[in-house]
Amino acid sequence: MMASALRDWLDEPNPGRGVHLAADDGGWEYRDYGELAAAARRTAGALIEEGVRPGDVVCLVLPTDFTCIETYFGVWAAGATVCLITPPLFQDGDDYVAHVAAILRQASPALVIASKDLTEYAGRAMDDAGLSGEPWQPRQAGEEAAVQPAGELALLQFTSGSSGAPRGVMVTWANLEANTELIARMAGYEDGDVVASWLPLYHDMGLIGAFITPIARQGMLRLMRPDHFIRDPARWLRCFGEAAHTAAPPFAYAYCARRVKPEQLEGLDLSGWKMALIGAEPIDPHALEVFARLVEPFGFSRRTFKPAYGMAETTLLVTMDNRRSDPLAVRPDPETLSFGSPVRILEQHTLGERSLGAKAGWVVGCGTPEDDVPVCIVDDDGNELAGGLLGEIVVGGPSACPGYYAGAEAKSTRFMDGKVYTGDAGFFHEGQLFVLGRMGDSIKVRGRSVYVEDLESKIAEVSRLGKGRIAVVGVPGAGQKGLALFAETQGEEWVPAVREMLRRRVGDDVELTVVVGAGLIHRTSSGKPRRRYMWERLQADEMEGARIVP
Repeated sequence: MMASALRDWLDEPNPGRGVHLAADDGGWEYRDYGELAAAARRTAGALIEEGVRPGDVVCLVLPTDFTCIETYFGVWAAGATVCLITPPLFQDGDDYVAHVAAILRQASPALVIASKDLTEYAGRAMDDAGLSGEPWQPRQAGEEAAVQPAGELALLQFTSGSSGAPRGVMVTWANLEANTELIARMAGYEDGDVVASWLPLYHDMGLIGAFITPIARQGMLRLMRPDHFIRDPARWLRCFGEAAHTAAPPFAYAYCARRVKPEQLEGLDLSGWKMALIGAEPIDPHALEVFARLVEPFGFSRRTFKPAYGMAETTLLVTMDNRRSDPLAVRPDPETLSFGSPVRILEQHTLGERSLGAKAGWVVGCGTPEDDVPVCIVDDDGNELAGGLLGEIVVGGPSACPGYYAGAEAKSTRFMDGKVYTGDAGFFHEGQLFVLGRMGDSIKVRGRSVYVEDLESKIAEVSRLGKGRIAVVGVPGAGQKGLALFAETQGEEWVPAVREMLRRRVGDDVELTVVVGAGLIHRTSSGKPRRRYMWERLQADEMEGARIVP
């Protein structure tokens, strides 16, 4: 059984600090850690009465509010493993129920907790997953329970796979302690610092980086929901008159630059803002520069930006620089982006004047690995590559998770010998890690992985070509997302309909290359398309009979 420093505050809460939760009217509600700990332990009492035991998995389908915070730590106080499931965002009800059911089938939870509003969805998902019983609505026992011994797993983090089966990453207490420690150290977090976040809690960056790390240290936290940020991004920025730390994906910074007017920030002093972590998708320098221009007059420094790399399979954080420096942007030669080959850098600059307009083709460095999170780049055979060569990013150390729950496997991320083979392409340049994204079988769209197999089935349907004649490759490009579609046909009449369908599925900013011809698709011995190999051959002009459709 694991004891964990991450739960210590439940026994020794600091009533002088707590969580400010954004209210819908623009104000904030506050509860101190004394109140939160008592409510969490009363919730634990009710969970224990319900039969929850240390090591059980408990799934939570709750919106971000105080009940969610108290229930989350109530599950931990009962010694159980938390699995947070997103409330419905934009999906249609049936899609959402299917998504939740897929998670429940794998997690086999002892209990599913849902808010009153989400009970119907959660109940339908339980039925679909073949789980008996009803969703449990959060409640508290009359007495506070003692904090129970914990099982080995702190969390099950389900990855945002849009393909049929989501997979739960097993995060041990040791993983979580190591990673929150790394985050606090790299952020320069000091006791008394305030953290502000609008990130959703079911996603690793929001949950571990901006929720567990500050709460376990009993730091002041200002917590908003994603919809609060989207409606009024200036509200988030106004937090940094007091708050020193935050994290968000690149699109959030660009969104602020578009939506926020300087007069909304009147009188704000941002000189105490220490860290604005940027992660979750490849970072383009333009997005950061336009944001810096908006907030610079209020005391913001470009050195506050901390481009970072991480993933659920490594708990969260892999690399981020703890020294204050301007982010470094490079533009690699796309012709040289081939595994095991040196990446040629066409131009580079630190964030500033030259970053305006630097979007497609540019990528920002994510810092230098710390000794306790060893990172190396390997070729297709797993051999370590020298600096400057493109390959797969492999991560070791105590934050590397042991694997997926219930023996699930992923298409590109693998766990071997205590290391995580990430399925991401990257290279080192001037000591920093530069990440180009997924290697061939998926692309990141608005923070979610979209798998090419899913796209292939849709394309087969729309084009009526049949699945065996189509292969889609996620093209690793710098700061831009690309797809290449190889179709074994000479006709082109189906192309406009497919382009339109893909535009709806993955958005306008994904560049699509359509290649037609005979015998284009190369397969492995097990019949899978050799996606990246096909793209590399096309790039090298070695694909006979291939024709690019304009």
